[in-house]
Amino acid sequence: MNPSQAGGHNPYAAGPPGATYPPPPPPATTEGSTKLGTSLMVLATVLIGLMAGLFFAYDISVMPGLADADPRTYVTAMQNFNAEIDGNGLFGMAFILALVAAGASAVIEFRKGRRAVALFVGAAAVAYLVVLMITFTVNIPLNNELKDVGDAAKLTDFSIVDKFKSTWVSTNIVRTLLCTAALTALSRALVLYGRATARR
Repeated sequence: MNPSQAGGHNPYAAGPPGATYPPPPPPATTEGSTKLGTSLMVLATVLIGLMAGLFFAYDISVMPGLADADPRTYVTAMQNFNAEIDGNGLFGMAFILALVAAGASAVIEFRKGRRAVALFVGAAAVAYLVVLMITFTVNIPLNNELKDVGDAAKLTDFSIVDKFKSTWVSTNIVRTLLCTAALTALSRALVLYGRATARR
């Protein structure tokens, strides 16, 4: 009698008794993508925090300090500040990478089913995206206009100074507030992420 027909183990079958053949594939690991999402979230938090600090420093020190300076000093100082920032590759990388990191982390967290975490990271990405839009549509054009006036010692029309004292200063305050809101959202996302992983 065939052993398999008698209910015994078939010695010709692969694997131990009760095993299915072929064996099912091992479950796919998600540890790599989880670590990536966490790393991007932390990176976004650090970079947006740096941007918030930069804008805040302008709000409370740089711009108030220049407000009482004579117009030529104002123009020269802002030209020098802008030239240093524009020529700094590390700043440019951090400025853009903050949005990329936040956006990518939000997508990863959403796909992993951590919807609350993804919501706060996504909100941070949207807030920071508005910062970039303001920068590219308001602040940078004003910076370029200031650069185009050339030598401040020869300047006779100081209307650009008035634009900076009103428009540039105001939009920079908005950038600070948006970055602070984004940083707060990311901090909340990290707390929720920690709670979610602690329950696993």
